[in-house]
Amino acid sequence: MRIKEILNTAAINSTITAEGWVKTKRELKGFSFIEISDGSTMNGLQVIIDGNLADYEAIIKKLNTGAAVTATGLVVESPGKGQRIELQAKAVTVHGEADPETYPLQKKRHSFEFLRTIGHLRGKTNTMGAVMRVRNACATAIHQFFQERGFIWAHTPIITASDCEGAGEMFAVTNFDLANPKRTKEGAVDYAEDFFGRPAYLTVSGQLEAEVMAMAFKDVYTFGPTFRAENSNTSRHLAEFWMVEPEMAFCDIVGDQDLAEEFLRYIFKYVLEACPEDMEFFNKRIDNSVLATAQNIIENEFARITYTEAIALLEKSNKTFEFPVEWGIDLQSEHERYLAEDLFKKPLIVSNYPKDIKAFYMRLNDDQKTVAAMDVLAPKIGEIIGGSQREERLDVLERRIQEMNIEAADLWWYLDLRRFGTVPHAGFGLGFERLVQFITGMGNIRDVIPFPRTPLNAEF
Repeated sequence: MRIKEILNTAAINSTITAEGWVKTKRELKGFSFIEISDGSTMNGLQVIIDGNLADYEAIIKKLNTGAAVTATGLVVESPGKGQRIELQAKAVTVHGEADPETYPLQKKRHSFEFLRTIGHLRGKTNTMGAVMRVRNACATAIHQFFQERGFIWAHTPIITASDCEGAGEMFAVTNFDLANPKRTKEGAVDYAEDFFGRPAYLTVSGQLEAEVMAMAFKDVYTFGPTFRAENSNTSRHLAEFWMVEPEMAFCDIVGDQDLAEEFLRYIFKYVLEACPEDMEFFNKRIDNSVLATAQNIIENEFARITYTEAIALLEKSNKTFEFPVEWGIDLQSEHERYLAEDLFKKPLIVSNYPKDIKAFYMRLNDDQKTVAAMDVLAPKIGEIIGGSQREERLDVLERRIQEMNIEAADLWWYLDLRRFGTVPHAGFGLGFERLVQFITGMGNIRDVIPFPRTPLNAEF
């Protein structure tokens, strides 16, 4: 039985076996207490080891913080405050010891900076345990949300020849000997001789491929790792991160916004119900507004404004921003957070951005200046969802590709989608780690993913 199940359902006077790792040990005269955890819950199971147990002294000597143990015994009512039961051990097996002189998790609290240096052990701490359980609940909620609505989970490629974002910050994939790549007569790298016969990269988004799937299956979503070779060492950036990207045929920008709002509300409600102890922990130890934020999202409609209205509100704010405000700028995090935190005090959706700051695939509006794009902005984190209605008109898409100096030949298959059965369609992308940050209140994105990949950091 997992310890969560034991604590919630184990019957008094039943005999059970519990497995886990020692969190604490207290030795008293004639008996000892240990608390063990298996990661299934914030709370540990208290085990009482009587001094009459065979090999008591030898066992207790090994039961230091971090040791792996199996304990079999009788479930009894606990006289201790805040715990329903405890286990009176009849047999204890120590599988792996943890030397108290060298095991680095001896103190109850460590800085997150220190824990990042021991990423292989930090999952044993209360905070990281809570993060990973909430992360798991978020992933479960995402799949459940889309599956309940008939979406198909599309497994889009991790290796791609397309730069969906157009930023060029992509990791190259090759089987060349980098010290001696094959070259043309002119001295350039000869990609025709490479594994894929052309330049290939780790994907920054599965969106374009999701559009392919949506043109056959109507409603699809991706959920997988994406990569960006941005040399940024901030608390907001990862080189490897997970994205959720639904794509819906026969859908416009309004339907896109409606789904995004419903989606976030569903996830927050699911997490509150699935991880109440963890969310209480975050509210108490990390950010005392996370529960109020969750209720705000669940209970209230999101505000909706246009980009032009957002610029007007920022200009009227009399607030000094690091990045000056004028129509045509790409909104920065400080602008987004002011709108969500200070002005509306809840998530809001900003739509109809200038075409010059958005991607080629976003549908051009009738004013010829803006595109049918939308961003969901959240308090304390800024943009959490970005999406758009896609340009389904072949002639307009070809013109946009030409205006942005993109090689149309590389997107022949994407243009074919507009030649054969084109339809209005829309979708959005959710940064999964940003979502977990938003829900938990964690300040650094590196602390909401098990193995963060950042510049000069790929330990495992």
